[in-house]
Order: sequence, then structure tokens, then C-alpha cells
Amino acid sequence: MTTRDWLLADSPTSLLQARLGASYRAGLALLGNPLAAIGLAIVLLLIVMAVFAPWLAPYSPFGQSLGERLQPPSLQHWMGTDELGRDILSRVIYGARITLMIVALVAIISAPIGLLAGAVSAYFGGWTDRIMMGITDVFLSMPKLILALAFVAALGPGIENAIIAIAITAWPAYARIARAETMTFRNSEFIDAVRMQGASSSRIIFRHILPLCTSSMIIRVTLDMAGIILTAAGLGFIGLGAQPPLPEWGAMISRGRAFILDQWWVATMPGFAILAVSLGFCFLGDGLRDVLDPKQGAGR
Repeated sequence: MTTRDWLLADSPTSLLQARLGASYRAGLALLGNPLAAIGLAIVLLLIVMAVFAPWLAPYSPFGQSLGERLQPPSLQHWMGTDELGRDILSRVIYGARITLMIVALVAIISAPIGLLAGAVSAYFGGWTDRIMMGITDVFLSMPKLILALAFVAALGPGIENAIIAIAITAWPAYARIARAETMTFRNSEFIDAVRMQGASSSRIIFRHILPLCTSSMIIRVTLDMAGIILTAAGLGFIGLGAQPPLPEWGAMISRGRAFILDQWWVATMPGFAILAVSLGFCFLGDGLRDVLDPKQGAGR
């Protein structure tokens, strides 16, 4: 029996085989979707650029050469140079590190908070649900970018404060999803059986409810990555995100807008990077929705 046959066996002989088989089938389904495969390739390219930036970048992202300022794209500088003679390709590659750090930290901070808040709110109901969802609705009633601007203005400019501000604005959507998921099975028979065996509320929430909400949360987080990237770029564009000389894509566009008519590449190249990565996460999230939630994918 080949490894593929073992993974696709109809009657797994162990829990490990069943889980690996399910993951293998999900991977095949994901790669079978052309747009999802393109999205996955773009996200993997972003990760490779971030990890291997020192080896991929042809020049230093901070090295200045005023004699080569505002050079158009060429064989020496594939994306041209900026107003200080810095290689734009190198800065875009190093900017992938900042982008990946922002989306990863925002997801790590906001998704667990929203997941736990939504599950606790739906499980206990009553006043707990009203208070927690009332707070959630307050955050959801305001545009994310405006709310992030308010928090950054209060905390001060900087990439760390931008990450905190974006995470604060992102968790309410995850809380709503977790609450809706928990409402569907909080009174189901298997939850009642666990409760009758003496399991505490915290054990039921962490061991039985939260794992059931994970797939929907993964889909939403992946789809939200594009919005997180655009929000971070917007904060960088107006000077409240990553500060110079960090090669953040939004800040690069902000500095390049002064040359947009004659030296179009200064702002266009990081703009293309934002567009490509945002589309990559959207395509990947759409493919994950089809794989992890086939009913929703079939109903679109």
C-alpha cells in the first residue's frame, strides 16, 4: 500500500491516520481550486521573502546612494530607486517582513480574544450575553480604519501601537462568528452529556466548544488578512504606522506620491505588492471556505 492509499483509506485504523487523511483530502481540494492555489502560492512567496530577505534582497534596504536617486526600473535595479537612491526591490522584500509580522500578530491577538468572548457570551447567555455583545456592537458600529486611527492617535505613532490598534478593532467580528457557532450547539445532546458527567463550564468551553468554532475562525481570519494589510498600509501612509526608515509598504507609497507623475515606480511598486498580497489572502480564504465549510461554499 502506497502512502497515498494509506491516507485515502476509507476505514482508517487509527486516529492519526484519520486526521492525516482528512488533512490530505483538504489539501487536494484546496490545490484543485485554481484561485486558491494562486493565493496559496502568493502567501508562500510572502513567507519566503520575509524569512530569506537578507539573501533575496540584492541591496541593503537602508543603503543610500544619492547619485542613483530616482532611477527607473533596469537590470541593475529591477524596481528602480527612490528619492534617496535606495533599491525599491530590496525595500519591498524587507517590507514583507513587516507585513507578515503585522498580520500574524494581529491574528494571534484578536482571533483568540474574539473566539473566547463569543463562546462565553453564547454559552452563558442572559446578562453575560447582553453585556458582551453590547460592547461588541459598539466596536462594530464604527469603521475599522477610523477606530484604528483613534487608538493610534491615543497610543502614539509606531508599528507596535499600530498592531495593538488594529487588533482592538478586529476582535468583534470574530466574537460574533464564535457566538453564532456556539448558539447552534450549546444545547445539543453531546454538550448535555458532557455536562452530566460533571464537566465544568470552563472545560466545556475550552475542550468542546472552542474546537468546533476553529474552522470558521480560520476562514474569517484568512479573509480578514487583506483588510489588516490595507489598514496597516493606511496607517503607514499617513505616518501613524511604521516609522522611517523602516521599509513599510504604506509608508513607501506615501513618500512616493510626491514623484507619482514623473517617477511613477516609487509609489507603484509597493502598491503592486500590497495589491498582490491582499488578493493572495482573499483567494486563499475563499478556497479555505470551500474546503472547510463546503455547505457555505456550495451555496454561493
